[in-house]
Amino acid sequence: MARKPRWSFKEDRRLMELARSSKSLEEVVKATGRSPERIKKMAMRLGLSIKPRSTTKK
Repeated sequence: MARKPRWSFKEDRRLMELARSSKSLEEVVKATGRSPERIKKMAMRLGLSIKPRSTTKK
């Protein structure tokens, strides 16, 4: 997979929105097209918390 360029301000804001709406890491990966590791690093840099996987109630 080709590497995407650095995160833009718009992508930072999108990551913040996704984190606030309690999206799982897998959902954020699909929404941004970034790797899980890059998302984790950027979330940490922005002081965000992203849950590792979606939780479904049975």
